[in-house]
Amino acid sequence: MLCFLLIQIIPFAVGIYYSFTSWNGVSSAVDWVGLDNFKRILTSDSKFADSFFFTAKFTVVAVLVSNVIGLGLALMINGALKSKNALRTVFFLPNVIGGLLLGFIWQFIFVKGFAAVGSATHIPFFELPWLGDANTAFWAIVIVFAWQQSGYLMVIYIAALQGVDHSVIEASRIDGASRWMTLRKIVLPLIAPAFTICLFLSMSHAFKIYDLNYSLTGGGPFNSTLSVAMNIYTEAFTNNHYGIGSAKALVFFVVVALVTLAQVMLTKRREVES
Repeated sequence: MLCFLLIQIIPFAVGIYYSFTSWNGVSSAVDWVGLDNFKRILTSDSKFADSFFFTAKFTVVAVLVSNVIGLGLALMINGALKSKNALRTVFFLPNVIGGLLLGFIWQFIFVKGFAAVGSATHIPFFELPWLGDANTAFWAIVIVFAWQQSGYLMVIYIAALQGVDHSVIEASRIDGASRWMTLRKIVLPLIAPAFTICLFLSMSHAFKIYDLNYSLTGGGPFNSTLSVAMNIYTEAFTNNHYGIGSAKALVFFVVVALVTLAQVMLTKRREVES
């Protein structure tokens, strides 16, 4: 409790205080400005609004893609595969690599590797300007995020699948249910708690994306892939507007808290209905 108080609660409270001030983060002069920072953010800060739109769009797509891949891998590995233990390790490995390192590795792949393959094969997919165009840069970040997160989500889905009673599945097959019907009507409702956890984790990670965003595109081209976390960091520590940066962080916290709370309540309700 002491560590949690020192590391989480006190800095959070101090951040709330600074969100109502004008401070450059260095000098001792801290001026109280009240709600001026929030008015500026909500009315005249177009970059913050654009970064919020990008982050929201990225979160929706990345959460969907990473969970579909994670569930697919879990269903595949949960079967009778001789190499399933090795595959678990291989698929989980990207989650162990740090986000910055992972981003720089994939930056090399997109810029050098894909270009070399494209020049040799002339396949349009590899000839795209992956990090040089707004649309392809968005999908590049989604690809790397899903590649990193899907293995972690896979482990949670595997644990849920292993808790499903096989006698129920065998009874459904005896009654003539197809594999798809068994999956849709029996398996997926029984692992509903795993969906609650995985959606919450992937959504929170996607909303707070910074390291992959920074190392892959740096927010470019022309700030088209600038996430909210990067916008807050730039405002506070590059532009030395610590008060405005704290206000943006507080607004971001409230939005993420409300969205994740709504998601957990909705999926918990679906668990009960299932």
